[in-house]
Amino acid sequence: MPRTARVKSKSGIYHVIIRGTNRQEIFHDDEDCLRFLETLAKYKVKSEIKIYGWCLMNNHIHLLVKEGKEELATTMKRIGVSFVGYYHCKYDTTGHLFQDRYKSENVESEEYLMTVIRYIHQNPIKAGLVSKPQDWKWSSYSEYYGKKLYPQELLDSELILKLFSEDNEIAEKRFKEFNEQENEDNCLDDVITTRLRDEDVRLEIKKIISGINVGQIKSLPKDQRNKIIKKAKCIEGVTQRQLARVLGVSQALISIT
Repeated sequence: MPRTARVKSKSGIYHVIIRGTNRQEIFHDDEDCLRFLETLAKYKVKSEIKIYGWCLMNNHIHLLVKEGKEELATTMKRIGVSFVGYYHCKYDTTGHLFQDRYKSENVESEEYLMTVIRYIHQNPIKAGLVSKPQDWKWSSYSEYYGKKLYPQELLDSELILKLFSEDNEIAEKRFKEFNEQENEDNCLDDVITTRLRDEDVRLEIKKIISGINVGQIKSLPKDQRNKIIKKAKCIEGVTQRQLARVLGVSQALISIT
């Protein structure tokens, strides 16, 4: 069945989600996260996109962007190809890392723009990883308060802050209050609820393996890989789907191993 053509945003602004194929992990350590942001910064300049927010989760990415001088799909492909090249080189892997097609939704109003940025920043909270937006290291939240932790000029904060006030100090205060409000926002919902958090599963797997990065397990010789999978399946509370996601292998392989 042919894919449905994306409807162009009149504002040029989109909320984008990039997922790992089979919901596998994309980021295994801080170096991976930083490399993605550096890649994003590189193609922001080349494609002249605006970046209003981001959040890097273990197996998916949220972006709030405005299309630049080329189609957004072209820009996303450039970013994906570059990061996948880095990933395969580092972890000695091959094949797909991202799902073939990213998800996106148009952001056509100021009200929804505010909703999406809050949703993105609260994604780690709703996934049960942290209790406050500022506690998640890999999002744009802290950048809205002038903390330059990541590639310079990556975040374009002016548009959203001005929705709260023309005075920057007042805007930051109101922005913080708004972003920390409890809510039932649902924007391209991608939070996966499991008995164990993926982070907990990854930590348990690291106890099983020695001298091997979690991202390399799928590329190990069959016998060695399957031995690790069998041990991982004994982790209390883990599901086969979750294990497949963390290890980056098919659920069918987990099932028959």
